[in-house]
Amino acid sequence: MDIRASLAALCGSDGPSGREDQVAEVALSLLRPLVDEGYRDKFGNVIGVRRCGKEDAKRVVLDAHLDEVGLVITGAKEGFLSFRAVGGIDPRMLPNREVTILSQPPRFGLVAVLPPHVQQPEDANKSTPLSDLYIDAGLTQEEGEALVGTFVVPKGPFRSLLGERVSAKALDDRAGFAALLQTAEYLQGKPLDVDLYLMGSTREEVNGSGALVGAYALRPHCFVAVDVTHARTPDGPKEETFGAGQGTVIGIGPNITRWMSDRLIGKAEALVPGSDDRPQRNQRLAGADCPGGDCHGSGFPAPKIHAQPRGDAGPYRSGDHGVAAGCLRGRFGRGRGCLPC
Repeated sequence: MDIRASLAALCGSDGPSGREDQVAEVALSLLRPLVDEGYRDKFGNVIGVRRCGKEDAKRVVLDAHLDEVGLVITGAKEGFLSFRAVGGIDPRMLPNREVTILSQPPRFGLVAVLPPHVQQPEDANKSTPLSDLYIDAGLTQEEGEALVGTFVVPKGPFRSLLGERVSAKALDDRAGFAALLQTAEYLQGKPLDVDLYLMGSTREEVNGSGALVGAYALRPHCFVAVDVTHARTPDGPKEETFGAGQGTVIGIGPNITRWMSDRLIGKAEALVPGSDDRPQRNQRLAGADCPGGDCHGSGFPAPKIHAQPRGDAGPYRSGDHGVAAGCLRGRFGRGRGCLPC
């Protein structure tokens, strides 16, 4: 599998929280050849199953969410579109940003911003709140009003940077799903001790309900969330960021099953002693897509692991697709007994 091409296909598909159909169909088409069965559940989650063939086998779920942050149109003023955020989008990223309005057919838009010479001096260095921003799509007032309730996503190309690094929208968390794809490919033909479920969940950016519903339906013995975290930048706090390309981050936090995190760390260190792929620890987690054991039926352990793209909760990030490819393989794919439950 060409992970760069797969990641480009995933990131090039639109899928704001609650409207993931386009990216889900792309994800399912990439996953089906690698598993025994692939399907979408009633909540829109993409699920692939790799069965071990043993009766009453334990079930392990690896989950990476497919949705992305976006906007929803709430009104029109002289043809300019007002909007609200879908998920945790940073308003500093929006002025003069190109967007795709998910109408039929889709429309191009631009988040309008006052030029500096028109702004008040006291506003020149301030972030404009969402309530004061509008999308310009060249519409009449009537055309704008007809789009109320329509979702909007950032528009941007998939770019190759130096080495294995890329820049794209929706790397959170299409990079995680690309890691699931490479894991499934690596495990083809290898015996497993568990039934393995690979899930591309929906609605993580708003409330994590895709992972919640999927976990209730699949009733796993353990559930591993695969997501992104913050790579180190010159202005980032060292205690809350991690070196890009320097190994997978294994989550530690109050909603993470600690013995599972400890076991993942131990397995990783034993598998890659002295390697640059040694795990890093993240002690600052409240992940929406990592359901705690007290949320589902009789409960199950739930750890979380991360790749590290650069950028905050905005539409664009850069990351290392080689790290995305390796973040699960070293944990689950190097022989029997590596799955931690």
